[in-house]
Amino acid sequence: MRNLLALLIMIAAAPALAQDTGASTQEPKKKKVIRLDALTVEGKIQKPQAFYILQRSNLNFDDLNHPESFVPKVVQTVDKQPF
Repeated sequence: MRNLLALLIMIAAAPALAQDTGASTQEPKKKKVIRLDALTVEGKIQKPQAFYILQRSNLNFDDLNHPESFVPKVVQTVDKQPF
């Protein structure tokens, strides 16, 4: 078991030992420097304050209790031809 673990560690470490030979022949990239003039902004920072209060809504469940039956309307639409 130890031999197998050691073999796996050696196989996993092999790509880490590889070196990139092309990296040493390339020239380092020159950095671009952009200089801007100083800009002074004077003023006060204010935090926005807003309050919005919603009133409680009155739920009305009276519309859900219909004394009328919808069964005749459903049967009527089933009897009709679709087109």
